[in-house]
This record gives sequence, C-alpha cells and structure tokens, in this order.
Amino acid sequence: MTDLLDTAPATRQASPGLSLDEIRQFTRDLCAGFPDEYWRQSDRDRSYPQEFVETLTQARLLSALIPTKYGGLGYSLTQASVIMEEINRSGGHSAACHAQMYIMGALLRHGTAAQKAEYLPEIAAGRLRLQAFSVTEDVAGLDTTSILTRAEADGDDFVITGHKNWTSRINDSDLAMVLARTSDRGADKTVGLTLFLVDLRKVRAEQPHTLETIPVRTMFNYATNQVHYRGMRVPKSAVIGEVDRGFRYVLDGWNAERILLSAEAIGDGYWFSARASAYANSREVFGRPIGSNQGVQFPIADAYMKVRAADLMRYEAARLFDAGAPCGAEANMAKHLSSEASWAAANACLDTHGGYGFVDEYDVERKFRETRMFQTAPVSNNLIKSFVATKVLGLPRSY
Repeated sequence: MTDLLDTAPATRQASPGLSLDEIRQFTRDLCAGFPDEYWRQSDRDRSYPQEFVETLTQARLLSALIPTKYGGLGYSLTQASVIMEEINRSGGHSAACHAQMYIMGALLRHGTAAQKAEYLPEIAAGRLRLQAFSVTEDVAGLDTTSILTRAEADGDDFVITGHKNWTSRINDSDLAMVLARTSDRGADKTVGLTLFLVDLRKVRAEQPHTLETIPVRTMFNYATNQVHYRGMRVPKSAVIGEVDRGFRYVLDGWNAERILLSAEAIGDGYWFSARASAYANSREVFGRPIGSNQGVQFPIADAYMKVRAADLMRYEAARLFDAGAPCGAEANMAKHLSSEASWAAANACLDTHGGYGFVDEYDVERKFRETRMFQTAPVSNNLIKSFVATKVLGLPRSY
C-alpha cells in the first residue's frame, strides 16, 4: 500500500533520553505519514500493515521496553503507553504491533541470560518480531488454568500438541510465546502450565507440518488466527522461567497489557472527540453549525470528560507499575474506564456525523468497530467489575 502514503516512511530514530512530550511528538510525526486512506485500505483488505510496522521498527519505537544494554530504548511503561496512545489518536490501529510491548515482560523478567542475549538485541534491531501470544483456547476461554494444549518432555525437547484460538499476528511474527500444560491440573490450579518462547522461523523451516494457522475474519482488522500444534518440537531451552510455573509469568504481564490497551482506548477517545468537534463546527443545517445545538455538543463534551478522567487513571496505573508497586486494581480500572470512555466518544462521534458516520470514507465506522474490542478483550469489563468487587471492596466471589 505504499502508493497510499503521502510521504516516505520516517528514517529518524527515537533515542533513550526523550521526554514524554518529545515521545508524543515523535510518534505523532511518524504517524502523520500514514493517512486515513492507508488504514482504510488495510481495513478493507484485512491486510497486515507491513509498511507501518516496519516504520515503527526502524524508528526503534517497538524496542521501547527493551533495556538499553540490549539495544532498546529502555523506556518506562508510561513512556511506552504514550506511543500506543498516539498511534490510535492519529487514526491508526496499534493492534498491529502492540503485543510486542506487553509480551516483552515475560522474557525480560523471567527469561534466562542466554535467552535475553540471543533474542533481545535482534528484536531491538528489528531483525526479529515478537508479536504473537498463544494462550487462549475455545474450551477454557478466560479460565486460562483450564487450557488443554500439552507439552510432553521427550529427550532434549518438549512436544507441543493442541489447539489455540485468538492467536494474533502469528503469521507475521518470528517468535511466539506459547502456554501449554506440562502437568495435570491439581489442587493449585495455577501450577502445571509452562511458557515457551518458540522460534517460528525454525518451526517453519524444519517442521512446517506441525504448525497450522487458520485466519479468522473479524469485524475489524486484527490478523488473528486459530492455531493447531501437531507435535511441534521445541528445545527445553525455549522454556521461560521454571517448568509448570508459566501461568504466573503470564499473569505477571497482564497489568502491563491492560495499561497499554487503556492508552490505546484513550487515543481512540481523543480521536473521536476531535473528529466529532471538527464535523460539528463545519456541518451547517438550518443556517448554522450543528455544534451550536446543545443536543449535539453535550454528548461530545460528556464523552470527552470521561476520556480525560480515564486518562488520569491510566497514568496512575502506569506510575505504580513503573515504581514496582502493586497496581492490579488500577490497571484493571484503567482498562475498564478507558474502554467505556472511548465507546461513549465513539457513539457521540457517530451520532454527530449522522448518516455519514456509516460511510467508510469518514473513518468513523472503522474506528467505531476497532474501539469496541476494548470492552471485551483482553478481559471483559464484567470480570473487571468482579475483580474490583472482590479484591478491592472485599465482597464474596461470584465465580
């Protein structure tokens, strides 16, 4: 889709010492090279936005959370969240690459020295992509401890067999994190799962018959797949941390995931607010701008205030995460509040545009479909309410 780009991809690179405002402006300038038409065409074709991801990689933004000693930018989660926010605020769709941010945590915190030395410099340099996280299964759903995919020890290898759904970007990634059962589920249901860092390049070259991916077409462009592992062999050196302790490593990364996705939803919310305001100012009916009508302006203003409030919770959750403090409640609340705020802004924007909001060339309907996901994934808002009710307010468990 390079013919749709107004300018050549940026060659300038981000540096470790940038301030939040500088990171924001750097990302904004980069995204300006990818206009609405680019994202519209990608959505129509359900194609992976290679040019955009490659540009982000060349600019070093996808190495944001990799420490500088491995060639990354060494940013905090707060700084990384600004990158995600600005992508969506520009009208883009950060789902094409956001997983590399939050998947990184398991490797950084629980990987071996050898794993870090082998993979992190290559990822930071853009020679490898780590963008696939293969966890969810149709039977287990959000009950991750009930997954059935197994990894059986066999000599120096583990043999992985099973089925996953909602494994996104695996066809465009060189590496994948795969969670599999290595022991039967016991009294402590969190024990018995192991996390693997799988080198997909070797699998595709040496045992392609063991990996089958089936693209799933969704209501927006998400590059997701069903995956079948058919006796896929991975070396024992691929284990992240300890065998049977993988669930804890996945859980450890959920707070970062929620905070980053919160920033994406907030970016959407600001985009909707800006688009609605611009259209309400320019569209004239009965001889005056429709934005002069309180019935038009009040929903926009109300949604904008919700976005601003959710933004504060995003920053609070990120601050706690960066300080190494407990932030589970704040991360979950940030995700909930931002997803609800972006949805309110989406509806206000669609209503402001009237019939034109359903026309693809205005991009409202595309962003409308994209932002709806945040209420459902990576965790539903109802489960977040249950978490806050039981873990924060001390109410009895309902499940």
